[in-house]
Amino acid sequence: MAGQKGKVAIVTGSATGLGAAAAVQLADLGWNIVVNYTRSKKEADETMAAVTAKGVDAILVQADVGDDAACRKLIEQAMAKWGRIDGVINNAGTTTPKAQQMGDLDGVTAEDFERINRVNVVGPYQMSRAVFPVMKKQWEEKGDRGSIVNISSIAGVMGVGSSIPYMCSKGALNTLTLALARWLAPAVRVNTVCPGFIQSRWLQGTMGAEGYALAKAQQETSTPLRQAGTTDQMAETAVFFLTSASNVTGEFMIVDAGMHLGAVPMRGR
Repeated sequence: MAGQKGKVAIVTGSATGLGAAAAVQLADLGWNIVVNYTRSKKEADETMAAVTAKGVDAILVQADVGDDAACRKLIEQAMAKWGRIDGVINNAGTTTPKAQQMGDLDGVTAEDFERINRVNVVGPYQMSRAVFPVMKKQWEEKGDRGSIVNISSIAGVMGVGSSIPYMCSKGALNTLTLALARWLAPAVRVNTVCPGFIQSRWLQGTMGAEGYALAKAQQETSTPLRQAGTTDQMAETAVFFLTSASNVTGEFMIVDAGMHLGAVPMRGR
């Protein structure tokens, strides 16, 4: 892919899962990477090693995207290192420790809503706000358009997910994508990936071993594509939006093996 080498991306929550996969795929294209983590230092070091093995530069920054000062620190450190930022993948996210059972409205609290919203909605907003002056300047001075990709979820489209606060946060993130696509144009493209089931440690932790195994089996037998999504597959879509979709903004892409078409356990809208 021409014209990618030497560009710079910040991938929030890139210690594990989709974020780590996206960081490595971007490094494969020649992008320099800011690897970000909140608590998973060991895994973040592993992502750093995988990224730098591709022959690119990378820096590791601990930052909680729910903290505006931390978001600004991410931007400042990237600029100090490379003097440019071409893309941001807003991947960092959170949910309830365990899945909320359907019908159990007492299973979550107001604090759950506030904590999840802080990371899943306010975090991407703060990251976008912090990077926009950089991308706007690059557009005005060099004609280099920036790109922001938000990692949402099928939960924000279909209202099915680990918890109601999580579903609501991802619905809000989808709306944020539409708003920012208008407000940051023409300097920045803003798009969203809405993954379905992902084979990941994160999902195992929220669903429990038995629930995870059942959901994975359902994906492999009941979705149109008869497969359970991987972090690499989800990352491919994020990287496409970030690097290639030059005439696309304000768009969502559902990546779920066709589950949203009405296959078990989800019925179409």
